[in-house]
Amino acid sequence: MYTRLLLAVVAFGAITGSMNAQDQRRRMTLVGGGAPGRGKCTIEVVVDHAAEVEISGDTANLRNLAGSPPRWRRLECTGPLPRNPGDFRFAGVDGRGRQQLVRDPRNGGAAIVRIDDPGGGSEGYTFDIMWGNAARPFEDRGDRGFDREGNRRSDDHGPGFDRNGDAFYHDRADAFRGDAWRMHLFARIREDLDHVQMVTFPFGSDQYRLARAKQQLDQLQEMLARGRYGRRELDDVVNALRTVVNDNRLAPRDSDILNDDLNRLRDFRAHVRDYGVH
Repeated sequence: MYTRLLLAVVAFGAITGSMNAQDQRRRMTLVGGGAPGRGKCTIEVVVDHAAEVEISGDTANLRNLAGSPPRWRRLECTGPLPRNPGDFRFAGVDGRGRQQLVRDPRNGGAAIVRIDDPGGGSEGYTFDIMWGNAARPFEDRGDRGFDREGNRRSDDHGPGFDRNGDAFYHDRADAFRGDAWRMHLFARIREDLDHVQMVTFPFGSDQYRLARAKQQLDQLQEMLARGRYGRRELDDVVNALRTVVNDNRLAPRDSDILNDDLNRLRDFRAHVRDYGVH
């Protein structure tokens, strides 16, 4: 009797330990590009069947719901997710299955995103969460720069506009003074894309084109980090960014900065060695 009871306790402990091992907690990596009162996280995980990502403060928990244990790839944020954030937004970026916000942090507590992967084997999924100063839900912002169809109002300069000078644009102008920017060109372009994505209506083709440009930029930066330069990958970034400029609904200043990025990328392509790439 004692032996059977001991075995049952051991088996229960093994099962419990296995279940707990499938919950993977991670502290966010802080990155630049944020602005006062606003923030953004980019989350990338690998999922086989079903999982949830719970984000609270400066940490996130990856929980397995079904299938093989999920895995973290990255958790990059401009700052911790505040309690009851205003103007909260969720945008699925990449992945073959379904990504859904199942708990909105504006209701108090953590943000929870469920991922359902219908295919065989595992798949990478990427999504963004963003928040701002507004106290009202993002969908109710007909007087805050967008109409209900997602079109920017002609009399509005976008969320967070400061008529005395937006800090983002001043900081960007300072960053491109002199020649030091050449060493950080791709990081600067990523910050520009992050900014434009932040002020873009969170659903639809505009967000998809921005996410695609960032994905192409990721691939190029990964190659450069390994000491390899790929002309084809650079062309992919140029083409994706040009599509954003041509097809997205952009504020005039945002169109200007992305056009400037395009010109710098073309100069990089024509004078690679001047940028220290061989």
